Amino acid sequence: QVRLVESGGGSVQSGGSLRLSCAVSGYIYSTYCVGWFRQAPGKEREGVAVIEHDGSTTYAESVQGRFTISQDNAANTVYLQMNRVKPEDTAMYYCAARPRSYECILLRSVAYNNWGQGTQVTVSS
Repeated sequence: QVRLVESGGGSVQSGGSLRLSCAVSGYIYSTYCVGWFRQAPGKEREGVAVIEHDGSTTYAESVQGRFTISQDNAANTVYLQMNRVKPEDTAMYYCAARPRSYECILLRSVAYNNWGQGTQVTVSS
């Protein structure tokens, strides 16, 4: 069974930085892609960034140039480095995994079938 566990959320001031971690287990790591998604109160869940085992990445336009997704293959952990955060980045952040396919880069939450429990990020102005 695929398992994902997020950590690293918290409160940060606008312009600051935060790093989220997602520990993944229970599947052949190289056959999946792992993405970060977020959901703010009253809004739909949206894709933030995704990384494939070969290191290729895709970002949502709203975070391009501010957020960086990376992975430690030896530790089976995916990170989301959040820089120059804004109040509109406030949300519950989830990591999710799915088998590798073109769906990975589309960052559609409905296409991901394995989810963590989420970690809250709050950005104050």
